[in-house]
Amino acid sequence: MSISDQVLDIFRETGALLQGHFILTSGRHSGTYFQCAKVLQHPEHLQRFANEIVDHFRDLAVDLVISPAVGGIVLGSEVGRQLNIQTIFAEREQGAMTLRRGFEIQTGNNVLVVEDVVTTGGSVQDVMNVVTKAGANIVGVGVLVDRSGGAAKLHNNQFCVTELEAISYGADEVPEELASIPVLKPGSRSLK
Repeated sequence: MSISDQVLDIFRETGALLQGHFILTSGRHSGTYFQCAKVLQHPEHLQRFANEIVDHFRDLAVDLVISPAVGGIVLGSEVGRQLNIQTIFAEREQGAMTLRRGFEIQTGNNVLVVEDVVTTGGSVQDVMNVVTKAGANIVGVGVLVDRSGGAAKLHNNQFCVTELEAISYGADEVPEELASIPVLKPGSRSLK
């Protein structure tokens, strides 16, 4: 069984692979939603998935792990714990990704960006912009689920535990069978 099949099985077993009509953080619509928080609440899965990312980046001189809030925080924290390095997160303030809570990135730091799910990669790109603006170096991007099927290529050293193509639609492209289902917006973009 491939790693992608194993990951999908774990998502199904934990009730983290949802079916319905969802508006994703990116604003796109989909019939499938990966609720990573439901799977990452289980320490054995969190540790395993973080270890896959750590194994890929272990030989790099990483100084700091950063994740976008809220979805990437748990996974990013575990990756940082396994690498035994500082871990922070960026969050939106008035729509813009920023560092708060006294978090800082030092000029010249080698930074690993970690996210739970990407569709378009917008949140990861916003975090990368924060890192670059601070004068630090992005050494890689680690993702649990790339639901773009590889289309969201954000860095030349990008690693995904599993890469799937989960179909998503623009607001004006939603097929009738999906449009007829009540819409849910489970992402964290709108959190205050």
